[in-house]
Amino acid sequence: MASEVAVRYAEGLFALARENGTVREKKDQCDILLKLYELNPELTGFFRAAKVSDEEKKNFVETVFGAVTDTEMRNYIKLLIDKARESILRESLNEFVRMADEELGIQPATVWSARKLPEAEMAQLQKALEEKTGKQIHLTNRINPELLAGIKVTVGNNVTDMTMRSRIDHLKETLLKGGGQA
Repeated sequence: MASEVAVRYAEGLFALARENGTVREKKDQCDILLKLYELNPELTGFFRAAKVSDEEKKNFVETVFGAVTDTEMRNYIKLLIDKARESILRESLNEFVRMADEELGIQPATVWSARKLPEAEMAQLQKALEEKTGKQIHLTNRINPELLAGIKVTVGNNVTDMTMRSRIDHLKETLLKGGGQA
């Protein structure tokens, strides 16, 4: 759950994007920025560093984020810097994406697997989920070698577990209870 402050700032950015008709564009920019955070965990430390001046942070935003964001998005990030709220940037971007997905009818979903799934399987699974939910699905593949085989799919609060680990755990539980049908 996002903090109240992160939600409030994300709501402000969302209202601006909705007013300007740029919700999808801003969502795409947030997705890119969040991917940058994922690939470069040191970004969090950079924005929280007391030894880095606000001006240096703003220059960084212009230089590094300038190629992937519009002026409004960069101004949003600079506002967070001015208000000493840069520590909530990532959280507010996630919250904006959540709001945008809801507005655009996009349902995020995660498929957990022991290995990376081929693009064809991901596309097939995404199509099936879209038909089932009636929404556009944004599917992410997460790797967990402990699953052994099979997949676990999470769409909203719904979890479908078809992993070998789940079957083994179920069998173990059944055997420990004294038999019965496995």
